[in-house]
Amino acid sequence: MALHSLVPNTALNLGSLFQTVLPWTGLAVPLLLALAAVRRSRLAAVAVLAPALVWATLFGPALTGKRSAEAPGTTGLTVLGHNVDEANPDPAGTARALARADADVLALVELSEGSTPVYARELAATHPHHVVLGGVGLWSRHRLTAVAEVEIMPWTRALRATAETPEGPVAVYAAHLASVRVSGAGFTTARRNEAARKLAAALRAEAAPRVVVLGDFNGTYQDAALAPVTSQLRSAQREAGKGFGFTYPAAFPVVRIDDVLVKGVTPLASWTLPATGSDHRPVAARLRF
Repeated sequence: MALHSLVPNTALNLGSLFQTVLPWTGLAVPLLLALAAVRRSRLAAVAVLAPALVWATLFGPALTGKRSAEAPGTTGLTVLGHNVDEANPDPAGTARALARADADVLALVELSEGSTPVYARELAATHPHHVVLGGVGLWSRHRLTAVAEVEIMPWTRALRATAETPEGPVAVYAAHLASVRVSGAGFTTARRNEAARKLAAALRAEAAPRVVVLGDFNGTYQDAALAPVTSQLRSAQREAGKGFGFTYPAAFPVVRIDDVLVKGVTPLASWTLPATGSDHRPVAARLRF
């Protein structure tokens, strides 16, 4: 656990897989304590303090929560990202749930040709400005300008726009990195890693001082393979969330592969919303300029 960043990806991408499930390594602590009790070994029980301390150091702050108080008159932005699932049986219900979340900007990925008009119709009253490229889209209360595709894969999986908020412009990205699988060949991440490198290149070229990236990264913030992106941005959940904020699968989330990443703004709060008709849960954050 302590040296998770040094676990290599040379064999079956085990490093990325281990980092994806890193919070769950804490389950080893009660198991080891039970084994120590069965063996009636005081030395083993004391030795279990080592992994317990390491896990608490890594993840204890996440459990305490770091939500900041918002002073009266604070200017800022509430953003929400959601993989809406192209097989979602109730896109209208999902859209209404997202509208009730009261976010200024929504970033939706895995839109389908059939569902996109539904989201446009249901969100028109609350988010009159929107743009959709391929399977990704942005809905906003504020005018969207400088819209462009971000080429991270052969088909459109990311876009960038400027949200013209009353407090100033913000560059907002909606991104959906390539899917990963666990199979006999190991943790298949090659396409996702390549998409992350292309997204990172776009972010390095970004001139805006305020940047928000929302989407499904098909990997966790701890995954070293996503470092080209995460080294440039901060996770709103890690800075201002409480708990792990797991998002997938929606019925019983075990990993956080959907996130809100920022630069040039301060996260005040970050949270995960209840399940919709998607197989992912939405993520949201309140940001201060």
